[in-house]
Amino acid sequence: MSTLLPCPPSPKTGDIVLARVERIGKNASLELANGRRCTLHEGDLLAAVFGNRYATLQFEGYAQSNGDSCDLLSMGGLCGLVESKHAKSADPSRLRLLGAIGDPNGSPLNLRDFGLAPQPQPNHPKVVVVCGTSMDAGKTHTAMSLIRGLRKEGLPVAGIKLTGTATGKDTWNMLDAGACVALDFVDGGFPSTYLSTLEELVHLYDLLISRAAAAGASWAIIEIADGLLQRETAALLQDPGFTASVGAWIFAAGDPLAAAGGIGILRNWAIEPLAISGMVSMSPLCVKEAQAATQLPCLTARELQAGTLNGLLQEATSKGARGGSVRAMIREWFLNA
Repeated sequence: MSTLLPCPPSPKTGDIVLARVERIGKNASLELANGRRCTLHEGDLLAAVFGNRYATLQFEGYAQSNGDSCDLLSMGGLCGLVESKHAKSADPSRLRLLGAIGDPNGSPLNLRDFGLAPQPQPNHPKVVVVCGTSMDAGKTHTAMSLIRGLRKEGLPVAGIKLTGTATGKDTWNMLDAGACVALDFVDGGFPSTYLSTLEELVHLYDLLISRAAAAGASWAIIEIADGLLQRETAALLQDPGFTASVGAWIFAAGDPLAAAGGIGILRNWAIEPLAISGMVSMSPLCVKEAQAATQLPCLTARELQAGTLNGLLQEATSKGARGGSVRAMIREWFLNA
């Protein structure tokens, strides 16, 4: 970051800009590169990146500006214009654009210029995907708990946040759980993945898996953001190439009815999860309802962290089990549990 250039008249996803905070709103702090949350004040200068945001409990926003003004879409530094917001969410913090940030040659910087290069490896880690019903269903905590559980076997585990909006806290949580490496879409040059094409997402997946393998991971726990009805999530989970590479699925849900509905959608897509977890697992009564409705185990974070599911994960990923064979394994697991 060496030069200040005129503001881009039509911002592109990934464009890096310098902005001044004009009004404090929903995001009153900014996540710094070192992980510290910095309290924002009106008049502060910050570097921000244009991108799209899809957050059902916060903002729907797009990589756009209104002249020299725009909104702060996330505490990770994503900026654009808010199209809609949750009724309980405050208005966004407002930014005044001062210019595009350029390199020493006067070329504008874009996050895509800093994506990691693939590192093809002969062997890929076993892949477990955590998906869920919605934002805040407990997907990240479930992924973190799976990492911790597998680490009890002495296994090198990678944590990967494949889709979502830029923030460091999810990958830091994965590292705290014992992941040998934690990666997300930002490592591929994406400030967020909303409105990305399926081809881009599959390429991103291959890139991050190759980097996990290069770091020595024998397992990769993949978190997919938002819910099954979200555009990119639905596209990935119905792509035969992507689903064929996944050894096991875990579903995070907020309540028993959501668990039943989500499992029904996954089964229509020929995906049979091994277990349910997430917010629903915090209530013993909800656990009973979810298990009765889906005929799947509903496990708490503590159980996942203790390695309760490790044996079933090993069996599923080793056999490449699908559909009926997964259900047979789960029934046997239930009987022996």
